[in-house]
Amino acid sequence: MAVSIHPSVDHGIKPASPGFSGGMLVCKCKDRPVKVQISAQSAHNHVCGCTKCWKPDGATFSMVAVVPRDAVKVVENGDKLKVVDPSAAIQRYACTGCGVHMYGRIENKDHPFYGLDFIHTELSSQDGWSPPEFAAFVSSIIEAGTPPDLLPAIRGQLKGMGLEPYDCLSPPLMDAIATHVAKAKGTLAA
Repeated sequence: MAVSIHPSVDHGIKPASPGFSGGMLVCKCKDRPVKVQISAQSAHNHVCGCTKCWKPDGATFSMVAVVPRDAVKVVENGDKLKVVDPSAAIQRYACTGCGVHMYGRIENKDHPFYGLDFIHTELSSQDGWSPPEFAAFVSSIIEAGTPPDLLPAIRGQLKGMGLEPYDCLSPPLMDAIATHVAKAKGTLAA
């Protein structure tokens, strides 16, 4: 039995457009929608099973990518944004009207991903964003209510879509985190 992974990938994954350089993210509000201009192509796009990321109704996974933080600019109705959980490493800015997470920012300068903002490219009407490359935190969907006995089939579904399932981040991102930590500890030359 197939589940809805995410509406942006359930019927195939679209490739990135060469030379694509960003677009506008728009929340779901009909009145005074929040608009966030992204002036860069996204990177490390993935579907995420964690319970912190915003997911569209009916989706089992969120879809999230990163861009440099200086490529993110709130251009309309920023007064509607509020941080969902101020204690979280990623400060997720959500619209207080519709609940959509517009972007996530890491303020801790010692965090391995400091300088990158997390975005949901499906909030853009522009085509050409980087496609998801893998599935992260797959086992976390159990915490959101997915029966554990469905996980083998869901992992198979993800693999069939070309999204390698991980119960953390992809190996290159985990290597980047470990490298950052090792350099900070002085166990690896900077």
